[in-house]
Amino acid sequence: MSGLDRLIAKSLESTIRENLGEQTYEKLGRRLFERHGIGFTQAVEDFGKLDSVLREFFGGGAEGIEKQIIDKIVILEESKRMDKKWITIEDQSLARLILESLGDEDKKNIINSVIDEPRIISDILEISKIPQTSGYRKINTLIQNGMLIPQGFSTTHDGKKVTKYKSVFENISIEIEKNKVIVKVQPTQESIKNSHIMQIVCSH
Repeated sequence: MSGLDRLIAKSLESTIRENLGEQTYEKLGRRLFERHGIGFTQAVEDFGKLDSVLREFFGGGAEGIEKQIIDKIVILEESKRMDKKWITIEDQSLARLILESLGDEDKKNIINSVIDEPRIISDILEISKIPQTSGYRKINTLIQNGMLIPQGFSTTHDGKKVTKYKSVFENISIEIEKNKVIVKVQPTQESIKNSHIMQIVCSH
């Protein structure tokens, strides 16, 4: 699953439950288990399987439902350039996750160190000047949250391949409108291309 999908998935399950109602949510959950042997949480992280069950339930209307649900989490700003799309984070829990990551000085330094180019973890720690123990923990949290994504490898002197990581965002903008904090992000072109969820958004 792409980093962008992992990030959005954190809000997707609760939004589906809220919008489709408890009964439909439970029916979808049962069908997911029957067809794919997975629960809702795993299906949200593997959106293709969730998509197939939604299509089984709602037919051609599934795309509209998916778009409606996703729009409550993120809104893609109109742009002719696919590689320069800005996304407004509508879901407050997701916005809070991003703000908290930026509010943590170490995490902010980690993200900044890989905005322009992918790096291996040891280089990230060195550039960010973060102790190894806490640094590894914070990097892993950012990876799990989808804010850092694997991109390429580096080969060590003894021939081992080590994964490089890059920020899922090229830019992050924080604005205040009428006492509300608006978080906007500009994902990398690759993260949009690899995101099943964003492909649904872009197709409408």
